[in-house]
Amino acid sequence: MDLADATLDELREALAPAVAANAAFDGWNTAALDAAADSLGVDHDVARLAFSDGAVAMIDAWFAGVDRAMAARFTPEALAAMKIRTRITALVETRLEVLAADREALRRAAAVLAMPQNVVRAAKLGWRSADVMWRLAGDAATDYNHYTKRTLLASIYAATIAVFLQDDSEGHADTRAFLGRRIEDIMKFEKTKAGFLARAAHRPSLSRFIGRLRYPVV
Repeated sequence: MDLADATLDELREALAPAVAANAAFDGWNTAALDAAADSLGVDHDVARLAFSDGAVAMIDAWFAGVDRAMAARFTPEALAAMKIRTRITALVETRLEVLAADREALRRAAAVLAMPQNVVRAAKLGWRSADVMWRLAGDAATDYNHYTKRTLLASIYAATIAVFLQDDSEGHADTRAFLGRRIEDIMKFEKTKAGFLARAAHRPSLSRFIGRLRYPVV
């Protein structure tokens, strides 16, 4: 891609992977950004304009690229053939596989996002990734289930990342086992919630009773 006439959004997308590769050594700073710009023939000032919000903007663009790379590894047909538990597990594991090559950059990114001034932004990035995964998994809920599912997955994904960053087992087996247990927790929660809602639907309702008094069945 010719970046000479690229928009800032296109520049961010192109630069983000190269910034991550350099952030493993330089941290998420202008040194990493300048090195990435040099590798792609982008003027330093233009690159800095693209990431005028600093380190968090660089991490944001990188995570968005990871989401795209994760999604590109699946076809809708392949995901549809899986059970929901398998879909979510496969998506999270694939995202970790994409991140594995830049684990040190991820470690440094986690440190940046853990800073008090970045906590809200970090939560939004986690939510975004959880939303991408649930949408790819076929979830189209628009009620409160939409929020509970994403909140649960975002928290599980964050915990899994913490394990992943410390995992030296072969093929990150310890991380996969941890993720499997947490996904099982989600499935149990969803099953319990579904049972509760089914029972609640048959309980006496004061509002329904009053409605019948006002509008009796004839």
